[in-house]
Amino acid sequence: MAAILVTEKVQGVSAYDPSAGSGTLLMNLAHAIGEDRCTIYSQDISQKSSSLLRLNLILNKLVHSIQNVIQGNTILSPYHKEGTALRKFDYIVSNPPFKMDFSDFRNDLDTKANQERFFAGIPKIPKHATDKMAIYQLFLQHIIASLKPGGKAAVVVPTGFITAQSGIDKKIRQKLVDDQMLAGVVSMPSNIFATTGTNVSILFIDDSNKGPVVLVDASSLGEKIKDGKNQKTVLSEEEENRIITTFNAKEAIEDFSVAVSYADIAAKNYSLSAGQYFDVKIEYVDITPEEFQAKMHTFTGNLDTLFAESRALEKEIKKQLAGLRYE
Repeated sequence: MAAILVTEKVQGVSAYDPSAGSGTLLMNLAHAIGEDRCTIYSQDISQKSSSLLRLNLILNKLVHSIQNVIQGNTILSPYHKEGTALRKFDYIVSNPPFKMDFSDFRNDLDTKANQERFFAGIPKIPKHATDKMAIYQLFLQHIIASLKPGGKAAVVVPTGFITAQSGIDKKIRQKLVDDQMLAGVVSMPSNIFATTGTNVSILFIDDSNKGPVVLVDASSLGEKIKDGKNQKTVLSEEEENRIITTFNAKEAIEDFSVAVSYADIAAKNYSLSAGQYFDVKIEYVDITPEEFQAKMHTFTGNLDTLFAESRALEKEIKKQLAGLRYE
């Protein structure tokens, strides 16, 4: 994520994660930028994770950012602001929780003050399975609202987000495409995280991207290994470099990546799945009239055999049904 976001030397920039955990993504991003050239900002609901992040800042020469590590509920009460407005950041990285019960404060979010931040809507409270409420939709909208003009973000989302035909997911994709602020998507292999079986994709947002959008299907890459009781897919360094190089070069590679226009995406119902843009290839093989007749004879013979078996089965089923008696 950091290698795709940071492709040139920058100075005095801000980096933010609204669901930072212990700060792994932020540490990688800061290293790519240069620890002395960026300031870290974060918020996370876990006190333990926030404490670990502060320790990480000390260990990674980012002591100057310790005061910006905040423990709290980002969705309900975002801390980092400029006056009453959300603070805007140059870079944002996040692997937010996908599903979580936030029914206890959902209605508190549905206010006029939050309409701009949650432009695509707020998930409704289901009658059952409140633990499956799609909280990642709120984090993603919050990230978009927290991005500076010209800023960049990388967000891990469930792969279902990139093809949903309606609802909040589609509205978010539509905004990213219509406002020309989407750099691309990388669809990752299954079980890339040992703790979840959910297929994930990485959404790259770039408010300055007016050129092609890169869609990469990396789902077939990686080696499956055992991680405790779970199975995990691990990418080799060569595979990681292939993804990074392809994405940054906006390169189209058969059955792996495409570079498409915003208009192309809009025409495909705003789908961000690379597979929907791959060329369908039909291979034609020249055969003689005799070979054609031979193939047709074989196909006809096979069908006759299958039809005969089907008729025999029909008779047997009817015979068995006739023998049934009510007891």
